[in-house]
Amino acid sequence: MNFTFFDNSAAASAATQASQATQNAQTNPWQWVITIGIWVVVIGAAYFLFIRPQKKRQKAEEELRNSIEIGDDITTIGGIVGRVIAVKDDDDTVVIETGSDRNRMRFKKWAIASVDTPDKQPKKDEKKDDKKNGQAEDKKDKKEKNAENEAEKKTAHEDK
Repeated sequence: MNFTFFDNSAAASAATQASQATQNAQTNPWQWVITIGIWVVVIGAAYFLFIRPQKKRQKAEEELRNSIEIGDDITTIGGIVGRVIAVKDDDDTVVIETGSDRNRMRFKKWAIASVDTPDKQPKKDEKKDDKKNGQAEDKKDKKEKNAENEAEKKTAHEDK
């Protein structure tokens, strides 16, 4: 069998499509602008959704690790819990004491997952509590004002 007919027609249709695409691109220059704009929006969204929050977390973790002091309770990334007894800044290590038999271990600062000392806890929860308390106080103030207004109305009505 001879398949040259199919090959020629496929090549001809591909050439026709290519020439039409070239003509469309030449006749509609805004198509490129829109395409580039879409890519800019996608890359910008990826930055704000993925890269920026990750950098914030890394900065907060680094700040937490650099603020470790003697006496802080910490947890390592391996799950070891202990109290800091020495901080060596020259080689970025921390010596912790664990257990009732007071075993001492030395860890790199990057291996610290969290600081469990109450005054070193993140203050995000406090902000949420402050907002809730502020909203609760606003509601109380509104109720008190409404009660005062109703009392004034009653006294004004009784005076008539």
